Amino acid sequence: MMDLALIGFGNIATTLLLLLNDTLDAPLDSLTVMVLPEFAEDTEARLERDFAGLAAARQVVTSVPALLEARPDLLIECAGHAVVKAHLPEVLRSGVDTILVSIGALADDGLHADLRAAAREGDARLILPAGAVGGIDLLSALGAAGGLEVTYRGTKPPKAWSGTPAEEALDLDHLGERAIFFTGNAREAATAYPKNANVAATLALAGAGFEATRVELVADPAAPGNMHEYEVSSPLARYSMRIENLPSAGNAKTSVSTVYSVLREIRNRIGPSAI
Repeated sequence: MMDLALIGFGNIATTLLLLLNDTLDAPLDSLTVMVLPEFAEDTEARLERDFAGLAAARQVVTSVPALLEARPDLLIECAGHAVVKAHLPEVLRSGVDTILVSIGALADDGLHADLRAAAREGDARLILPAGAVGGIDLLSALGAAGGLEVTYRGTKPPKAWSGTPAEEALDLDHLGERAIFFTGNAREAATAYPKNANVAATLALAGAGFEATRVELVADPAAPGNMHEYEVSSPLARYSMRIENLPSAGNAKTSVSTVYSVLREIRNRIGPSAI
């Protein structure tokens, strides 16, 4: 079936494993999870308690060399920008295909170049899932023709912006109406809001680039969930998209559809067809 590895064991990782547990036709050959040493014991206990049937072999490691000894077919990164910079070049140089959840990390041009070079050196693929937004296939196709104009608006409930620079501009605990607190480009958004603006980075990478992709971030107490809207104009076509995502359980910053997007990437690799 597959030897799967994950870096990180937070909300995204555990939700993904629950979905795999429910949807795979057969168990994985092996599952390796890399976490910080202080979380290893709890992670091992959770794997045995909740995911004993997901893989024939399961292990928790605390270093990249130990992870690579498992010889995974695919690695899922779901641990944040710092982990991308610290560990993914080594993983890619070792030839392991990697799904990058923290796409906003690629707003750092130097890091993006390093990851691409490492992937070429290791004959590996750096896979960028669509995440919480749709229409990436069309946007990427139109990008080949040039002349793209892309504007993105991300709207979330105030609590989803807690712990971000939005707190400096707004009283998130007592916000009574919709408020725009950021306007700029996708590079600025992904850098300032690393846990909230991965969609902006995804759109930029698929389409017009970080500087040319305009971004507006909004806190709205009436928002039904995490809302993503964008408009595209090109010499070939024009379209707009609006998606209302439910937040992932336990993490208001992440849309649950992000996890399903990673699930799709895995199932496309395992199954006899891909869509």
